Amino acid sequence: MSVPAFIDITEEDQAAELRAYLKSKGAEISEENSEGGLHVDLAQIIEACDVCLKEDDKDVESVMNSVVSLLLILEPDKQEALIESLCEKLVKFREGERPSLRLQLLSNLFHGMDKNTPVRYTVYCSLLKVASSCGAIQYIPTELDQVRKWISDWNLSTEKKHTLLRLLYDVLVDCKKSDTAAKVMVELLGSYTEDNASQARVDAHRCIVRALKDPNTFLFDHLLALKPVKFLEGELIHDLLTIFVSAKLASYVKFYQNNKDFIDSLAAMSSTMPRPASVKCSCILSVVRNITGGYRHACCLVSVFTEERFQLGLLHEQNMAKMRLLTFMGMAVENKEISFDTMQQELQIGADDVEAFVIDAVKTKMVYCKIDQTQRKVVVSHSTHRTFGKQQWQQLYDTLNTWKQNLNQVKNSLLSLSDT
Repeated sequence: MSVPAFIDITEEDQAAELRAYLKSKGAEISEENSEGGLHVDLAQIIEACDVCLKEDDKDVESVMNSVVSLLLILEPDKQEALIESLCEKLVKFREGERPSLRLQLLSNLFHGMDKNTPVRYTVYCSLLKVASSCGAIQYIPTELDQVRKWISDWNLSTEKKHTLLRLLYDVLVDCKKSDTAAKVMVELLGSYTEDNASQARVDAHRCIVRALKDPNTFLFDHLLALKPVKFLEGELIHDLLTIFVSAKLASYVKFYQNNKDFIDSLAAMSSTMPRPASVKCSCILSVVRNITGGYRHACCLVSVFTEERFQLGLLHEQNMAKMRLLTFMGMAVENKEISFDTMQQELQIGADDVEAFVIDAVKTKMVYCKIDQTQRKVVVSHSTHRTFGKQQWQQLYDTLNTWKQNLNQVKNSLLSLSDT
């Protein structure tokens, strides 16, 4: 497949016109084509295209698409280095400026190439980086099934596969797509074997920290089965994960008291993805102000975007809040009625805080319950299990079997009525 370019001239003439255009914009490039052939011409044109990208006129996109169309007709062995060079320029050029143009050019290049061409890997990574820098990740395909297919189609090495998944994970986290990001990280860690699990030590550590921090994640037992996470057994981060998987608040408090420096070190963690300085607050403010219709509201949203977006450390106060909920979930599984006094003791909260805590717990949809103020208790209708092992499978089997028996009784009763 190639990008259609409706130009009734030869490739050599097209390259000459591109040279002349760049020369007219001040680029240090000869107007005469190289004797080395089209791929040499393109190498020099790509090297000089910075001046073109600086221009704001409407011809820039058509000129750059002309470069893309010439790239796509080259032999595959001559394409790779030139495509990598162009991608590098489009990613690094004044990050945040002209994002729609850069995304469009990369998209044209990506979709113009044969589906099985390995260098599409480079273009896709560049698309992710540009989209992340300008908050446009929603326009890039990030579905895990599609990414898996591309990894197979491009026949990527293990190292490139890990690099791609790691980049995708960082971009999704950066753009607040925590659910999708978690699936990508599990895919990344699941791709390691016992032989190379030690190489994923940093990824496993980051995965645990971000999962524990994520305000919408409450189930963690699946992480324990991942080989890179198993490799961390005996370390404090693994002990902390184990507490969040099945222990109570009191266990976390004891862990914190014994390992305060460790928890404080997690609070200082930051993202490996650089803050996209190119996304200027003034631009965000303008967009948000148009949407909200108010300056004060816009400023608040910009503050959230520029400050909270990049606080990825694990704070003790957040740990306490999540462990209270997890402890309550465990209590709700075992008891259909929980007194206020028990909640105050187990969750380490005051009497005045019980009602607010229950309301917040219900909002998570992990627990369904109601408050009985008269009898000072909480009545539980349903709670999600924190772990799902052999015991829970047996409980599910027994429940389904009971339903089956009850339905058979109803069926037999209806048959007996129809006979009469």
